[in-house]
Amino acid sequence: MSEIEIRNLSKKFQIKGQQIVALSEINLNIEKGDIFGIIGMSGAGKSTLVRSINFLEKPTEGEILIDGVNLAELSARELRKKRSEIGMIFQSFNLLEQKNVLDNICFPLEINGIRKKEARKKAKELLAVVKLEDKEKAYPSQLSGGQKQRVAIARALATDPKILLCDEATSALDPQTTEAILNLLREINERLGITIVIITHQMSVVTDICKKVAIIDSGRLVEEGDVETIFESPRSDAAKELISGKTVGRKTYSELEAERKIRIVYRENSAYEPIISNLVLKFNAPVNILKADTKNVNGRAVGEMILGLPDDKELQNELIDYLKEKKLVVTEVTEDV
Repeated sequence: MSEIEIRNLSKKFQIKGQQIVALSEINLNIEKGDIFGIIGMSGAGKSTLVRSINFLEKPTEGEILIDGVNLAELSARELRKKRSEIGMIFQSFNLLEQKNVLDNICFPLEINGIRKKEARKKAKELLAVVKLEDKEKAYPSQLSGGQKQRVAIARALATDPKILLCDEATSALDPQTTEAILNLLREINERLGITIVIITHQMSVVTDICKKVAIIDSGRLVEEGDVETIFESPRSDAAKELISGKTVGRKTYSELEAERKIRIVYRENSAYEPIISNLVLKFNAPVNILKADTKNVNGRAVGEMILGLPDDKELQNELIDYLKEKKLVVTEVTEDV
């Protein structure tokens, strides 16, 4: 049984007399102990989806099941108890500015009736987990963005949740700090076995830490699966855009001078062979490298290139066959993505 089951979930809002469909017929299963990514462009509906998981947003249609329990069937008291098993961190940290770090972490414990002495003991243990033992008396205004997010993570862990929801938790952070926070989340997942759901618009976050990913576009689930598989062979336009973008420099792919464009993906075992150089020498063909990049996908270096092929169609097919013989993943690049 999946830890989180989302069944035929739809969410509609009434805004100024108009009905807005934020989510439409979403079906997802998230396994216990997984690090699961939900990614989409701004306005895709991903934040509404994550807020539906703990019923901060009640679905218009469909069901949310946590450990087989349908949240819609719980009383208000039972729902509050179930929510204590679901921690949440946000892009804006949501710390209480008038409380110091230790008191921020104690806050959810005290709300749950834990005595102050026990709450403080637990808070200090959590500060050690997030490596901020020396900041317990500091106030949020005295902390960096990364430190604030570490405090927010410690606070989210205070009630011993089974699930941690991260809503754009690294979007306000610089790349180095983002990497440190992702490493911390990975450690928490491995050490405590907590299921982590990461909402983001950054594909680099998904490829770095997530094992599986769901792609949301205009309120619909358009693709899901293993991160490596989707990175290598994205099917939906939304996935292709999130992975490779629509532009090279200031030009869209359709504006670049190449009638046929392909995307190749290569792994570490093929990275040491000068495949493109050998291709050009073998076929005496003017192959244009439009884009080249290397990404960390679950701890492995995976590279991608966008190539512009010469106009000769027979030669194009020979080049593609050669690349496939070299065990590279080859997909077409459309004008849109």
